[in-house]
Amino acid sequence: MSVPTPPLTMGIEEEYQIIDPKTRNLHAYISEFLSQDKQREVSLNLMPELMQSQVEVGSNVCQNIGEVRQEVIRLRRAICDLADENGLAIAAASTHPFARWDEQSITDGVRYKELLDDMQGVAKRLLIFGMHVHVGFGGDLESKNLMMEIMNQARYFIPHLLALSTSSPFWHGRNTGLRSYRSVVFESLPRTGIPHSFESWGEYLSYERTLGMVGAFGKEDTRAKIWWDIRPHPVFDTLEFRITDICTKIDEAICIAALFQAICAKLLKLRRQNMSWRQYRHMHITENKWRAVRYGINGELIDFGLQESVPFPKLMDELLELLDDVVDDLGSRHEVEYVRTILKNGTSADRQIATYLAHGGDNNREEALKAVVDQLVRETREGI
Repeated sequence: MSVPTPPLTMGIEEEYQIIDPKTRNLHAYISEFLSQDKQREVSLNLMPELMQSQVEVGSNVCQNIGEVRQEVIRLRRAICDLADENGLAIAAASTHPFARWDEQSITDGVRYKELLDDMQGVAKRLLIFGMHVHVGFGGDLESKNLMMEIMNQARYFIPHLLALSTSSPFWHGRNTGLRSYRSVVFESLPRTGIPHSFESWGEYLSYERTLGMVGAFGKEDTRAKIWWDIRPHPVFDTLEFRITDICTKIDEAICIAALFQAICAKLLKLRRQNMSWRQYRHMHITENKWRAVRYGINGELIDFGLQESVPFPKLMDELLELLDDVVDDLGSRHEVEYVRTILKNGTSADRQIATYLAHGGDNNREEALKAVVDQLVRETREGI
């Protein structure tokens, strides 16, 4: 049987912080943004999130990584311009350095009321911001089965990309000691984290149907309430990578998106050669995820084949070598190799911590945290 040829089209969603530039705190303003967006000649199709201080944007379907870059620049420029018009600012980071979840205004709507009723205090703490990358596979059964095969194998790589994306070292004004505190907050929800493997699309549908029958998805019965780090999207016929923090700089976001696409392309190439990447057990992959959450790019992940901890830069050299024979066809060599710049300059989390310490750290906490917010606002605008 021939292997389907997925389009590997791409899309990206980003969730931003709405910032008051005077206080540097979050500012509840999404309702006003939505109202103003409807009056624009070309709407941004802004999407609300649970908190009124959050705004989500989503790209159009992109044929290649160059189009993804154009879309991210377009969307960031437009939302930053909209914020400027209202005397506000936008920041891309997965937690705010000092804002408190218990001081936030909740967005109106049945979806959010049901989430709060169901999840209670767990949902109220979701003052976090993510980035989701979609890779297109197609809607027929063969393509769906192939997508599940690729998802099973791609699970191994996603902690590596979380490490590269980390942007949430602070929570409620404290340096948590973690590089991705967002991951800790989000995993308090059910149906999150690294998924287990599935033998087929049919097995996944059986799981989904069972949860729906017992009311796990609520009154709306939306399959979007499966929030795994990687999942088949319930509507778009895409494999959705959800593990990463939102990247503060555009170049970082494009690098991560290019890596996700290239990993899919490489695994598909192996499949056509009657080979596959080894499937690792759930408990092995979650161990590496914890290391990515804790240390970002500054620690070691486990090579379970060698049964050794390996420095992260060495693992990235190996990943780039693995992807070398697909990135030119994808037109993403430059974007993928930006990994080396991230390793050299640090992730957003690394830079935030450096700024915090440079401004006095715990001995000057209030001003140091404000300096971090200022840095996030500046870096979010770079390249727009």
